[in-house]
Amino acid sequence: MKTTTSKLDIVKKMREIRDKLSLEIMDMSWEQEKKYLENQLAELKLRKHRKPHVV
Repeated sequence: MKTTTSKLDIVKKMREIRDKLSLEIMDMSWEQEKKYLENQLAELKLRKHRKPHVV
């Protein structure tokens, strides 16, 4: 079964992510922001590799 997603739904989701991220890093210095984003990316990579593959 193929799932279809509207472009408007994708844009809405991306805006939500952007707004959430903006709130989280609002009062951080540049160095703190960089470290925070590096940690977030590392965590996402770990979760991606731990996810079981469905056949």
